[in-house]
Amino acid sequence: MSIDFIEALSTDNLTAIKASPKTDVHCHAFFSARRESVERWLGQPLTKPPPKMKGVEGMMAYADAVLAPHIKHREGFEFVAVSAMNDAVQDGVVMLEMSFDIRLAEFYSGGITELCAFIEALVERYNRQAELRPELGFSRGNAEDPKLMALAQEAVEMGVFQSIDLYSRQEVCPPEVMKPLFTKARAAEMKLKAHVGEFEDADEVRRTVEVLDLDEVQHGIAAAESVEVMRWLSEHHIQLNVCPTSNVMLDGVPELAAHPIRVLFDNGVPVTINTDDLMIFGQSVSEEYRNLYQAGVFSADELDNIRRASLVGVTAQSR
Repeated sequence: MSIDFIEALSTDNLTAIKASPKTDVHCHAFFSARRESVERWLGQPLTKPPPKMKGVEGMMAYADAVLAPHIKHREGFEFVAVSAMNDAVQDGVVMLEMSFDIRLAEFYSGGITELCAFIEALVERYNRQAELRPELGFSRGNAEDPKLMALAQEAVEMGVFQSIDLYSRQEVCPPEVMKPLFTKARAAEMKLKAHVGEFEDADEVRRTVEVLDLDEVQHGIAAAESVEVMRWLSEHHIQLNVCPTSNVMLDGVPELAAHPIRVLFDNGVPVTINTDDLMIFGQSVSEEYRNLYQAGVFSADELDNIRRASLVGVTAQSR
């Protein structure tokens, strides 16, 4: 007999939690598989990340030292991407908006064309199990690189990517610099996203949304500091794609029980629950839901409402 999502949460039945359909709309392809899968592939253990890292810089210091040396090539990336899709399917994820950084084209002799061919094959391979909506990822740190910017413009024109995401620290590059690329992506009918409000203030969340005409915000949790900004996000239906464990481990939030997703939800801001980088943070979408319930952040009914809202517009079978 099947168990519904609410009962699964309340009885701590992780298998049943996984069986309920859900989405992951904030995940980065390069670190999207479980670390344990990479360890089995390598035949060796990898050092676990510390429970607290000092922001994005701390995370990248760990990733560059421990993870990247083993996967920073075509074979490694493709193994991770396939493993991530398998992990997602096993977790009941029926739709992913997975971000593929423009720099991944460097792994292919055929450049962006060959990368896109791999992505399209991945979409086709899993289309009966989960809907993969490829997302073009661009780091603010590459805004001054004319070759990468031109490559991103080319990628937008190819029609493979359904959304675009801008990431890295806000102070690295103001959103105005990225306006031409995002305007082009809007013309191509791509969904527009950017990382902001993970560490910045509420006003910067609103400013970035306005400058880049964003549809959604990756993280955006600093908006909880301002009732006015939360009201504005709610009125404009700007969804925040939140990654709770990431926020705690990167020290943007002291502990899960104090996570501002509760305040955002109470103020009518649309939120989703996501993994960010499964290889680093180690929590699937199902585990993130479970963690929030066990920390007392949401009731089982509220989490089911968040889950169901995230499934609106998903073409894969869901309930």
